[in-house]
Amino acid sequence: MINGKHPHILVAGAAGFIGSHVVDVLLASGANVTGFDSLLTGRRSNLDHLRAHPRFDFLEGDIIAPLPSAVRKRHFTRIYNLACAASPPHYQADPEHTMLTSVVGTHALLRLAEANGARLLLSSTSEVYGDPDQHPQREDYHGNVNCTGPRACYDEGKRAAETLAFDFLRARRVEARIARIFNTYGPRMRADDGRVVSNIVCQALGGTPITVYGDGSQTRSFAYVSDLVAGLVALMEHPGPLPGPVNLGNPVELTILDLIERVLAMTGSRSPVVRRPLPQDDPRRRRPDIARAQSLLGWQPRVALADGLPPTIAWFAAEQAADVPLESPARIRMASAA
Repeated sequence: MINGKHPHILVAGAAGFIGSHVVDVLLASGANVTGFDSLLTGRRSNLDHLRAHPRFDFLEGDIIAPLPSAVRKRHFTRIYNLACAASPPHYQADPEHTMLTSVVGTHALLRLAEANGARLLLSSTSEVYGDPDQHPQREDYHGNVNCTGPRACYDEGKRAAETLAFDFLRARRVEARIARIFNTYGPRMRADDGRVVSNIVCQALGGTPITVYGDGSQTRSFAYVSDLVAGLVALMEHPGPLPGPVNLGNPVELTILDLIERVLAMTGSRSPVVRRPLPQDDPRRRRPDIARAQSLLGWQPRVALADGLPPTIAWFAAEQAADVPLESPARIRMASAA
């Protein structure tokens, strides 16, 4: 439930996988929504169904640049910061931009929230826990992150963004909320985003070998996108103070090999499995402790993997049938700078 009558909400990263679903839910609640996105990894097609919506408009821009006057001159009551590439191939394609998006971009949106008296929600990540020694991961765990490794542009960028948000919060400059998002899947994921669900599903549908990094015994916990978005909105609209960041994810843990078996069974694919070396700093286990979200927000995931995979598979099948062209983030970045 969105508080206030017809609030005006800014969603940075609105054309992304999660951001576009957030926009849909906010509009359905009666809010006026401005979407803001660089389109470096987000896709305009994720918002095509909203072209004629009377309470939605879209602005293209990069939050590491000065915010355009069309953003600065509007009065927002809520700001969702969902702007950042979130899959390793995408955020490693331009690590400098990834770090700046998390730090410079978050600072710009915090200043905007301060000027508007708006509440801000920062989408952080389970990657702040690194390759965790604590299992499952609680919000009070400080993590095991390699600050100089190839994933650090994202991991450390999000940790710095959290620091900024809490500094503004402690100074009573902005009412900020921080969501630590665990693995999320569903329609509107990019086929080339390099994450495990998209990789396995697309390879299975294409009949190509399914790539397993390491021995496949590493674990993940997968939340369907509608569950995650419900958690984000509940966190944003929580009326009272919060003790810190809030984990949002599905605590049901399974191995990568288990996920492959489920996808193969659902698709009828005969794709073989091929093994590749485990990438540097890839987490061995990942599972959220969601007790804080349950107690404070009354939130928990409702969509089981058995129910969430079929629409996700159908989405990727439709993408393949339409032969949607893909561009790497590195090429998109160079094109935008040209």
